[in-house]
Amino acid sequence: MPEIINITDLSLDALAPYRITSEVQLLRYFEPDEGIFIAESPKVIRRALDAGFEPLSLLINEKYITGQAADIVARAGEVPIYAADEDTLCTLTGFKLTQGVLCAMRRKPPADPAMLLQNAARVAVLEDIMNQTNVGAIFRSAAALGIDAILLTKACSDPLYRRSVRVSMGTVFQVPWGYMNEPAPDYLNFLHSHGFKTAAMALRHDTVSIRDSKVKSEPRLAIILGTEGEGLKEQTINGSDYTIKIPMSHGVDSLNVAAASAVAFWELGDN
Repeated sequence: MPEIINITDLSLDALAPYRITSEVQLLRYFEPDEGIFIAESPKVIRRALDAGFEPLSLLINEKYITGQAADIVARAGEVPIYAADEDTLCTLTGFKLTQGVLCAMRRKPPADPAMLLQNAARVAVLEDIMNQTNVGAIFRSAAALGIDAILLTKACSDPLYRRSVRVSMGTVFQVPWGYMNEPAPDYLNFLHSHGFKTAAMALRHDTVSIRDSKVKSEPRLAIILGTEGEGLKEQTINGSDYTIKIPMSHGVDSLNVAAASAVAFWELGDN
């Protein structure tokens, strides 16, 4: 049965994960073992539980225990559930819980990128994308539009940072992902060695449209996306099999990387 604990002392050690504002501290919470992350909102927590992530505790607005989070409480098993009113939770966390529930969860060991590619036909590659909102939005588009896996360079923002998880609506738990060991542009050799053609999204005069039939017909394709502003490294573009762009109108030269990813995934994904 779930253990419901009414919060009377905000300094409890057990509440530390909800007081911590540093994502790096959460990442290293059990160092050298895998750390933790915070899932926010019932929908996101359900998707994390469905994906097999282990809950460590719940923090919940007391009015939702038998309301919108009742099923999550039931699924929590024997982990402690800390409950309080809205004002107390806001004081503890530093922000208003708009959907009334947070869950501290243990991270899983990182996925092997080579394993992710084994049965994949369409993958997205994120090169040095640091904006957490963009990372989360890309995951959401990838889940919706037929991308089999996402590979990230180590300079990318962590998909399990709270903002990315929230923006993704929990799809970071549904789309397989992992970090590549190789930096840009060396990871191109890794992709090519697994039978993938690479398509770099960039604004250059020698690009082809994402509607190009040859690109779309590739049996295994890695769609490479770069960081906002700077875009992909020149060496990555030069080493890719294709350089692709989205046709634009009204003098617009580019889209936000998250918006561009959705267009590319729709045109080139298995949807």
